[in-house]
Amino acid sequence: MAMHFIFSDEAVLLFDFWSVHSPAGMALSVLVVLLLAVLYEGIKVGKAKLLHHTLMSLPTATSQQLILETDQDSAGAGSDSSPVSSTNLRWFLCHFGQSLVHVTQVVIGYFMMLAVMSYNIWIFLGVVLGSAVGYYLAYPLLRLV
Repeated sequence: MAMHFIFSDEAVLLFDFWSVHSPAGMALSVLVVLLLAVLYEGIKVGKAKLLHHTLMSLPTATSQQLILETDQDSAGAGSDSSPVSSTNLRWFLCHFGQSLVHVTQVVIGYFMMLAVMSYNIWIFLGVVLGSAVGYYLAYPLLRLV
């Protein structure tokens, strides 16, 4: 395997079955990698929007919740506190969703990195162009928050 960038229409990307041996196959592979990079940028923006909506949906900060729970327990209040329990459940679900989005972002990022490590200049340009297009399309969506 070459350890420098090469102009070639042959490459093996990510898996053994993704073996490219023709110009048409390379063009299709570049398109797939480009779309993967666009998706990566979209996920970054989606993750930021999800975090913003999560923070806006929670009525109190976590530290304030702990103070409320401690005060209620020391005052002898019942352990079934509906507002605090529902807030904790919403926080857990939002955190779980954020974690899934993060894992998806990391996996796609590593796939793109491994594709670039094929040292094929066409694949590299597909990733760079896809990142640029994805950022260009997704960045304005942050203003809609």
